[in-house]
Amino acid sequence: MSRDRTHYLYIAVIIAVIAGITVGLVAPELGKELKPLGTAFVALIKMMISPIIFCTIVLGVGSVTQAAKVGRVGGLALGYFLVMSTVALGIGLAVGNLIDPGQGLQLTDELRRSAEAEAAKGGESDTVTFLLGMIPTTLVSAFTEGQVLQTLLVALLAGFALQAMGTRGVPVLAGIGHIQRLVFRILAMIMWAAPVGAFGAMAAVVGATGVDALTSLGVIMLAFYVTCLVFVLGVLGPMLWLVARVNLLSLLRYLGREFLLILGTSSSESALPRLIAKMEHLGVSRPVVGITVPTGYSFNLDGTAIYLTMATLFVASATGAPLSLGEQVSLLVFMIIASKGAAGVTGAGLATLAGGLQSHRPDLVDGVGLIVGIDRFMSEARALTNFAGNAVATVLVGTWTGEFDRERAAEVLAGRVPFDETTPLDEDPPAPPAERADPEMSPV
Repeated sequence: MSRDRTHYLYIAVIIAVIAGITVGLVAPELGKELKPLGTAFVALIKMMISPIIFCTIVLGVGSVTQAAKVGRVGGLALGYFLVMSTVALGIGLAVGNLIDPGQGLQLTDELRRSAEAEAAKGGESDTVTFLLGMIPTTLVSAFTEGQVLQTLLVALLAGFALQAMGTRGVPVLAGIGHIQRLVFRILAMIMWAAPVGAFGAMAAVVGATGVDALTSLGVIMLAFYVTCLVFVLGVLGPMLWLVARVNLLSLLRYLGREFLLILGTSSSESALPRLIAKMEHLGVSRPVVGITVPTGYSFNLDGTAIYLTMATLFVASATGAPLSLGEQVSLLVFMIIASKGAAGVTGAGLATLAGGLQSHRPDLVDGVGLIVGIDRFMSEARALTNFAGNAVATVLVGTWTGEFDRERAAEVLAGRVPFDETTPLDEDPPAPPAERADPEMSPV
């Protein structure tokens, strides 16, 4: 009965999205006034992200007795993230150069002002600022300020410290495990507000953009969605099958409710806690999930890579100042570095785009105004692609490290071992073969 109730919750999200679009088209001014509903829901989710990441990483790292194992998982994950970001970058460049988007559009003073505002947001994004920004002011400020990368650093330090404590750290790990359950229970309560948040978010964006903006910019939107689809089905799908013998469509169906939640909120952060729980339930070991998923949210931004490449070429074409191949590569590599840590934040891709252009080609910044109107819709595809990429990455890293139970995954994906949808916490995650056979592993 409880599982049926959560089923109705996600049906309500679909209805809310449709209702929001309708209100935005019929009563644009009312739609724009409903924006705080969407903002409030995403803010509630983001409020929970830091404690969830902290508990997940500490439990994942702290349950491994040798730090080298954590380093191996992290090294494999970061190496994979770098390769996939490069592939996504290349696909975005190829499609962007092929369709030559942006021709025939005209800039207005209002659009120029929008572009200047976004450039101001992203103007501080350079490599040194990014690296220094990973260090929190105090041990607890990472939680109070909601900085994902700072939380990641503090959690890793705490996890390694608990490793060094040996058996004396077991009670602390047990306590953090109880805190994690509390945090996930709070999140399960917040999730019931998802239909309201989805309704407000969709009504606001449709009310602000209207049909005309979508029509005139439809080509770049369509091309971006198709490119993301090609990347997911043509790159991630074959890799997942070749490495882990897992069918991509089955995995995406397993994560269907999470994709729906992302579609409604335009933020992949809203589905992060459930991705962690579902990957553990699927058969990936807790340490691999605890390290790969939170790290992927900052470093595995396949959708953002595609967006930045195509959006840059779009702006250059629209302003009549096309970029040479060398300029394309150097500018976009900078943007990929600057975008780390921006995953899950609605509009962060737009600020990164404007900030990158301000640093390398200031003459193109005004053109960002052309894409402001549809960025929210492109943000949907960005977040969905990032999420799919992180799900696939978790299974791949688990396979490479021998900590993925393929038989368990087959049972789960076939529906014979269903995930309890009433809570985003997997109450009794399986112990993958590697964890049972490896004496170095000591599950919490």
